[in-house]
Amino acid sequence: MAQAGRRWQRSLFPWLKDWGFTQSHSDPCVFTCDRTINGAKQSLVLGCYVDDLFILYSGDGADSLYSSFTTALSSRWNVEDEGPVSDLLNVDIATDADCVILKQEKYIAQL
Repeated sequence: MAQAGRRWQRSLFPWLKDWGFTQSHSDPCVFTCDRTINGAKQSLVLGCYVDDLFILYSGDGADSLYSSFTTALSSRWNVEDEGPVSDLLNVDIATDADCVILKQEKYIAQL
């Protein structure tokens, strides 16, 4: 089972590229996708850590890029949406109307 995450990535990464994502040059586990839907530019930023996905998105609703992507993803694999993320890899995550706030106060306090 030690290679399960790697096998997942070997299946996921080509699928993401076929779906229209671009893989980051600086971090191969980060992908971006931009499309114009109903005249509005919408974006997805996806991070993959072992077998977990973290998705940042602009645009919401039934006809959004995010909705289309999550529908396609769940049609391909048995995935589970665990809702809004509050922490990831020792980074506390909060959202405001116009931004994402990242903090490492708890991690720093443990050092």
